[in-house]
Amino acid sequence: MSYLDSIILGIIEGITEFLPISSTGHLILTSKTLAIPSSEFLKSFEIFIQLGAIFAVVYFYRKTIFNNIETWKKVLAAFIPTAFLGLILYKFVKSFLLGNALVVAYSLIIGGIILIVFEIWQSKREVPAKFNTVAEVPYKTAVYLGIAQVLAVVPGVSRSGTTIVAGQAMSLSRKAVVEFSFLLAIPTMFAATGLDLVKSGWAFTGQEVGFLLLGFVVSFITAIFVIKWLLSYVQHHSFVVFGIYRILAGLLYLYLFFSL
Repeated sequence: MSYLDSIILGIIEGITEFLPISSTGHLILTSKTLAIPSSEFLKSFEIFIQLGAIFAVVYFYRKTIFNNIETWKKVLAAFIPTAFLGLILYKFVKSFLLGNALVVAYSLIIGGIILIVFEIWQSKREVPAKFNTVAEVPYKTAVYLGIAQVLAVVPGVSRSGTTIVAGQAMSLSRKAVVEFSFLLAIPTMFAATGLDLVKSGWAFTGQEVGFLLLGFVVSFITAIFVIKWLLSYVQHHSFVVFGIYRILAGLLYLYLFFSL
C-alpha cells in the first residue's frame, strides 16, 4: 500500500459509506483494481477508515446527538441486535468474506435487483409514511431495523441499503430512514472498529498508522459533502439509479476479475 492508495480508498469510503451501494464492497474491489496485496492490515484499514465517514455524521448531526435523548434511545435499541449478532459473526466475516471479490460482485448484483424491485413496489403502494423523524420510530421497529442491518456483514450488501429498504417497508419517511441509517452507523462503526483494533492488538508499524490516519481524514472530508447531498437527493428522487449502478458495477467486476 502507498499513501496515494490511502487517499483513493479514503475518497471511495467517504463517497460510498452512506449510499446504498456498499462501501466495504467498493473498498475491496478498489483494492483489487489497485493491485494492493490482500493482508490482515488491509482488512483492518478497510474497517478503520469507515470511522472517518462516521465522524462526518457526528459533525453534521452534533446538535441532534447531544440534545435529543429520545432519538438516541431508538438508535441504541437498533444497535443492540446489530452488536450481538455482529460479535458472533466477526471472525467468520473477517476470515472468509472480507477481501472476497466474488462475494462482493454477486452481492452488488442481487442487492441492486432487490433495490429496484422494492422501489417500484414502494411507488405503486403509495402508503403515506407514519414516522417522519427518528424520535417517532417505535422501539420494536428500531430493533427490526437493527436486525436488518446485520445482513450488511456480507460485503457488497450495504449497511445503508438494508436499513433504507427495511425502514421504508416499515413506514419511515425517506428522510427519516436515511437519517436513522446515518445515526445508527455511529455506534455500529465505533464498535466494529474498536473490536478490530482489540483483536489485532494495534500491531501496526509507524507507516501503517500513517496510512490509517490519512485514509481516515480523507474519508471524513469526503463524507461531509456526500451526507449533505444525499439528504437533498432523497427528497425528490428514488433509489432506482443506485440499483442500476450496483448491477452494472457487479457485472463489470465479474467480467474484469472472473472473465465472464
